[in-house]
Amino acid sequence: MDQPNEPIVRRKLSDEVFARLERMITSGELEPGDEMPSERDLMERFGVGRPAIREAMQSLAGMGLVAISHGERARVLQLTAKTIFKQVDLTAKIMLSQSSATLEYLKSARIFFERGMARQAALEATPQDIADLQAIIDRQRDSLGDADAFIAADMEFHTRIARVSANPIFVAVSEAMLAWLKEYHTDMLIWTGKEKFTLVEHEEILQCLAANDADAAETAVLKHLERSRGLYLNNGDRHTAASI
Repeated sequence: MDQPNEPIVRRKLSDEVFARLERMITSGELEPGDEMPSERDLMERFGVGRPAIREAMQSLAGMGLVAISHGERARVLQLTAKTIFKQVDLTAKIMLSQSSATLEYLKSARIFFERGMARQAALEATPQDIADLQAIIDRQRDSLGDADAFIAADMEFHTRIARVSANPIFVAVSEAMLAWLKEYHTDMLIWTGKEKFTLVEHEEILQCLAANDADAAETAVLKHLERSRGLYLNNGDRHTAASI
């Protein structure tokens, strides 16, 4: 029986250099914080020119594996959940901008996620967690009339609830979803002076967390986010800020 053709694809030199450098990092030969070998050393080691080395380094930097600083050697980075989400940040925003359905899916996913975070926070919150959340609400109240500051405090409140878990993946997911949703405040939130509702609802959520009442905390978060979701409408008046 004739075998199908399986042509060998010739890789670019920079792709081969990238693969070898990536292997040096993933194998542990180079660890987070280590300097990468100099361009000259790599050129001699791999028998390639400077352009191939630089292109491979740029690819590594684009993946968040190394940091490149002018006048210094590239340095291996510590990968975290946050840096991984950063790598898809632009792609995610483009995807959301091209599909209203995908944006709705994101809002639904965010509600599902935050209900779980509220339950866990109610069971695990320490007095310091509660104090930190109260300080954020106070700062948010003080920022009434300043839309940017109000929304920043709003996002911090929700992310701080995720931090109660001490799980960096939960925190990274919370930060990523909020950052993606924030892109749509200008065009999709109605700015109608709903800030006081937001503050009252944040206080209600905090009271439930302080009481270690997981069911009540989940209900309060669901009520808050479903109301906020209803504000994703077009309106040209941006003098006040609604909740994210």
